Amino acid sequence: MNTTLDSFAGLTRRHFFKAGASGIGGAALASMFGESLSAAAPSFAPKAKRIIYLFQSGGPAQQDLFDHKPLLIEKNGEPLPDHVRGGQRLTGMSAQQASIPLAGSHFKFAQHGQSGAWVSELLPHTAAIADKLCFVKSMFTDAINHDPAITFFQTGSQIAGRPSIGSWLSYGLGSDNANLPAFIVLVSAGQGDQPLYARLWGNGFLDSKYQGVQFRSGKDPVLYLSNPDGICRSGRRAMLDKLSDLNRLQFESELDPEIESRIAQYEMAYRMQASVPEITDLSGEPESVYQLYGEDSRKPGTFAANCLLARRLAERGVRFIQLYHQGWDQHDNLPGAIRGQCMETDQASAALVRDLEQRGLLEDTLVIWGGEFGRTSYSQGKLTKDNYGRDHHPRCFTIWMAGGGIKPGISHGHTDAYGYNIADADGNPLHADKHVYTPGAVHVHDLQATILHLMGVDHTALTYLHQGRRFRLTDVHGHVVKELLA
Repeated sequence: MNTTLDSFAGLTRRHFFKAGASGIGGAALASMFGESLSAAAPSFAPKAKRIIYLFQSGGPAQQDLFDHKPLLIEKNGEPLPDHVRGGQRLTGMSAQQASIPLAGSHFKFAQHGQSGAWVSELLPHTAAIADKLCFVKSMFTDAINHDPAITFFQTGSQIAGRPSIGSWLSYGLGSDNANLPAFIVLVSAGQGDQPLYARLWGNGFLDSKYQGVQFRSGKDPVLYLSNPDGICRSGRRAMLDKLSDLNRLQFESELDPEIESRIAQYEMAYRMQASVPEITDLSGEPESVYQLYGEDSRKPGTFAANCLLARRLAERGVRFIQLYHQGWDQHDNLPGAIRGQCMETDQASAALVRDLEQRGLLEDTLVIWGGEFGRTSYSQGKLTKDNYGRDHHPRCFTIWMAGGGIKPGISHGHTDAYGYNIADADGNPLHADKHVYTPGAVHVHDLQATILHLMGVDHTALTYLHQGRRFRLTDVHGHVVKELLA
């Protein structure tokens, strides 16, 4: 038999067995195909059934939101000590500054709830649910610039082209709703700042049916979904039936699994013509819900409206719901800019957690809030009495999570007194390294491994054979952070 393994890689399970493979030999050959024939099933009982990821694009400044550092206020304006910087290469945006002055936050902090979590005055609604949240203050990443950093969080690689985390979960676990995609993306309208690309929710080398589908505000939430003028629903159905017949003839001839995916996507689009208008129509929500999420929730495309829509999608079994909110890249004028960002996101983020809890959904819905990296403890540009900016900082930053098997009411990890390096409980630097798991420090791959674990998936087992190599979201790294688990 001359056929190489690569030539079989695209076969579907149905066609493979239909083609005549049988008995022990057929079973052995099927096992060789691995991921190409079937996606991974849950490895163990999941704690979460779905994820809502509130991605804050641009890098929120942890020193002004969650990581209270009195020493920065005390030493405001003094140079960043060399022993704290530790020889770190700075970005081109601040490396040429004559001085690198420490910048204390302009905002007041207080401890909240029984957990005593430190939260800035900028986030009163988040502070009010502190005991429902798990703050991870010791995140660290590999990338120092936006595009590779966001790509790394979403795909596990700084290089574009890998499948996104939502695509991996769609591939591994499938969908709980036949009338909606398993992976849906919502982007706050009109934010600008650092660009977002569709490849961030792309399928990479996975089948195209696993890519994220972006819902937009306005008349047509999904592009090209509506029938053109003059085409009725019965006419669309008849056309799809004929097109499906032609596609199946082509599949029998070429054995290209993308043809079957194309058929499935046409059928999904047909079903979505009925399901999408209903789910994106928020007019039936009671007044109490709008009050909970804030006035912005009445305006389609805002972060608040997208949070409310995310809850509706979660209710209907969508597996992975990704929200993006741009505008956190505050290299200058940070005090004014971050206040505006918090006004746009704070109430709705907290409302989503409360709303899910009230409906009995928080227990098996994992909510994640955070950006691609943190900000520096020194000021980029001129430090004045009323103004400062912060550069990119991958060494340490804060995210929070809630629900879905996460331990509530804790703050995990520490940073040093300057908020510049991950440290132990006594303030000693931990020298975190993704190659060696360091308790207390949480690398991006550790977070990804923990997310998959909560969904019932072993991150080392969810793999895909591509170009002769098995790929996975966490590459060859990642550890489940058990301290975060309820």
